[in-house]
Amino acid sequence: MTHHLGPFEAVRGLEFDAPFPHLLPVRQLLDDTRIQDVAAATAAAMEPLRSRITPGMTVAITAGSRGIHDKCAVVRAAGEWLRSLGAEPFVVPAMGSHGGATAEGQVQLLAELGMTEESLGMPIHATMETVELERVPGGPAVHLDANAAKADAILAVNRIKAHTDFSDEVESGLAKIVAIGLGKRRGAEGIHRYGPANLGVWIPQVARRIVETGKVLGGLAIIENAGDRAARIELVAAQDIGGPVEAELLLDAKRRMATLPFDDIDVAVIDLLGKNYSGAGMDTNVIGRMMIRGSAEFERPRITNIAVLDVSDASHGNAVGLGLADFVPFRLLERIDLEAVYINAMTSGLGGPQRAQIPMAMATDRSAIAAAILTCGRPDLEGVTLVRMRNTLDLEHLWVSESLREQVLAHPGLEVTGEAVPMVFDDEGQLEG
Repeated sequence: MTHHLGPFEAVRGLEFDAPFPHLLPVRQLLDDTRIQDVAAATAAAMEPLRSRITPGMTVAITAGSRGIHDKCAVVRAAGEWLRSLGAEPFVVPAMGSHGGATAEGQVQLLAELGMTEESLGMPIHATMETVELERVPGGPAVHLDANAAKADAILAVNRIKAHTDFSDEVESGLAKIVAIGLGKRRGAEGIHRYGPANLGVWIPQVARRIVETGKVLGGLAIIENAGDRAARIELVAAQDIGGPVEAELLLDAKRRMATLPFDDIDVAVIDLLGKNYSGAGMDTNVIGRMMIRGSAEFERPRITNIAVLDVSDASHGNAVGLGLADFVPFRLLERIDLEAVYINAMTSGLGGPQRAQIPMAMATDRSAIAAAILTCGRPDLEGVTLVRMRNTLDLEHLWVSESLREQVLAHPGLEVTGEAVPMVFDDEGQLEG
């Protein structure tokens, strides 16, 4: 079904062509340290809490909006461990304004990530209502999910990783899911209002204020390997959330994360962006673009043009992060839920406007990629350096132009896995393979 795209219809007949390079399949040899039994590792990590659990105690366990591979297993195992001691655990969506800023949307988003009452083995209590705690001096109001506030205790569960909006000692992790996730829309907006550069200032302080309620048991930190599987599961004491312990875990996570193996790339083709891959749709640490006014850009990689071809099903049309790209095909525009994008962007404050903007749109994948090649600033288009990836989370397998072959062969962390093949487009101009 073809949608009418308003003013974009003026360019539906506009076609571009370019010398498309043959692509070489390449595999990155990434850190593959991995926990074999996630449930057992989770239960072992929980042991220091044993003396604090009492029969009948209600415990709210956080579940965020990111597509973390082992999160469902960790949350389920934590619930089972708590139940074995007579506690009554339940899950609360902890994702700020995601899921369209509705309780129903947040439950649906969890389901898309494989987290349902059946799969988790415990109830999910969702609300956008919050209890407002005492404001941080000189900073934002502190909001706490109303269901978590009513519980006897809170267990934070999250992956620790580099944030996409700022760099600091504590970025994305336990403090963030407590301060922003459990803050729901009002709490998230309040913190983001101070701008991305101040997230590292206010996230730990707001999290600390919530910890001071005495309700937080601690946090289960998931540190992933470069293939997005749990390499470590660590219990962080409540008083250490947002502090040096979490900071040290972040350094370990950064050491393990996958990145693109090239410093300079003319064109990157990304099949999918999505909230399940990154809060920014595309991981800014991977594409080397922050694109927030006033925030410093990354030193690498330096990508001239980015073409993004679609948005993931799990994003439900929330294509925020689109503004990080330069070219998109109409098929992506047809799937955008602008309301969800705008709610997310407005909640993000200064970090929102640029990333919610719509890039140059072309009728087909073919024209979008051709346009990226034609405007990359390289006079010899036959020598264009192009990298194709499925998304910015799965970077083990890449497809790179023949012009990068020498760099690949000289790189100890890369191996060629097959012969170079042409970029193939179907009759609708959609990239295949």
